[in-house]
Amino acid sequence: MQRVKDLPENYQYVFKKIQNHMWQFVAAPDYDMMEVHYGLIDLFEEGASNGKSILEVTGEDVAAFVDELLKNTRTYTDDWRTKLNNEIKNKIGIDKNTKK
Repeated sequence: MQRVKDLPENYQYVFKKIQNHMWQFVAAPDYDMMEVHYGLIDLFEEGASNGKSILEVTGEDVAAFVDELLKNTRTYTDDWRTKLNNEIKNKIGIDKNTKK
């Protein structure tokens, strides 16, 4: 977290907002999330060192930026979707391997 504290104030603020947002959805093991966090810190450090504003780094749609960060990370919403589909298929008697 020292690396985050060394970032400009706006970068720190956005990092913390993104971090809080991500943890609401992610079901991945901690080490997967740490990899995402370190990559985000690297990106923010590079942007700050190049004199970019934080929104030049993330884009104005920060939520879409977070979605992109998490696209290869298992999320709770993925689990919820799978559970919903499986429960419905099981209840109405659809075999997962056949499309009846």
